[in-house]
Amino acid sequence: MLVKDQNNVISIPLKHLTLKANLYMPENARGLVIFSHGSGSSRLSPRNNYVANILNQKGLATLLLDLLIETEDESYETRFNIDLLTSRLIAVTKWVQQQNETEVLPLGYFGASTGAASALRAAAFFKDTIKAIVSRGGRPDLALDEIPEISAPTLLIVGGKDSVVLELNIQAYAIMECEKKIETIPGANHLFEEQGKLEKVAELSAAWFEKWLTTKNP
Repeated sequence: MLVKDQNNVISIPLKHLTLKANLYMPENARGLVIFSHGSGSSRLSPRNNYVANILNQKGLATLLLDLLIETEDESYETRFNIDLLTSRLIAVTKWVQQQNETEVLPLGYFGASTGAASALRAAAFFKDTIKAIVSRGGRPDLALDEIPEISAPTLLIVGGKDSVVLELNIQAYAIMECEKKIETIPGANHLFEEQGKLEKVAELSAAWFEKWLTTKNP
């Protein structure tokens, strides 16, 4: 049974440590989106929380988690250890599948920056178990070996001013064999801080998850 405090914070026990996460469960949730944050970010990221809130309004549950404990997050090398982040995301996903409240929900991943690489790698591991993926300003180049193995419909969202990351996304997009789409948001930088740009990210993400992350889809 999931135990949440008044701030919707839960503890996820893994083999050698416990991770913290924020779980929001709308009534009659139609799916669950697990957020994998970028380096130096956390479950308290205002950008990801904004997107999560929009998804909640659409009837989708969200799990925003810290894949690193506090001492690990202080290390630059650990923040960019995609293998470690992926293994943690896989472990958390397995844990979610074992909880009564979430075991029947279709699962999706929302990855930001380097967190998108761990989401893509984990999706390749789980195959058909993951029903949809959204990458926001992601680094799919850090998961190139796994990308052809992904079967989940994948949306890549990139800022038009983020030219280096845009090129990396175009290269990754070319080798994807799943249902896929790339959306470039004109005038947006890597963090989508410009007026109206994060709202566009949330709109595109919600539409993608609504299309693919339901029990009606195989």
